[in-house]
Amino acid sequence: MTELMNLEIVERLPSVEEHLMLWTSVGWGEVNTKMTAASLAGSVYGLTVRHEGQTIGMGRIVGDGHMYFYIQDIAVLPEYQGQGIGQMIVEALLGYIQSHSESGAFVGLFASHGNDTFYERYGFRNHAPGMTGMFKVVE
Repeated sequence: MTELMNLEIVERLPSVEEHLMLWTSVGWGEVNTKMTAASLAGSVYGLTVRHEGQTIGMGRIVGDGHMYFYIQDIAVLPEYQGQGIGQMIVEALLGYIQSHSESGAFVGLFASHGNDTFYERYGFRNHAPGMTGMFKVVE
């Protein structure tokens, strides 16, 4: 476990390189960096977490910024996991949404396998069978 002195949350999107580094470090596979650059540019909001000058975490919000917000790309370097950094990221993102939305706005996310309980503490729920989260990957 790493000592977390000098931890800084920076309100900015990760660079393509930072996104790629964090994406691969958490085992999400390969990512098309050309697509990443355009995706990051279209984000509603983002932040990075830095420790002693190194980016160690990220999170962002995509959507229309009014009615629909989707929390996306929450990742923390494996050696920094389990120390509350993911919690800090989620709380900061939810704080942004709370201050930039009105009652009735929809906040969604997809949780990595096994992380459901982490997000449930923030009020996220599986609404099956009445509502099902689905997605398709373009081939």
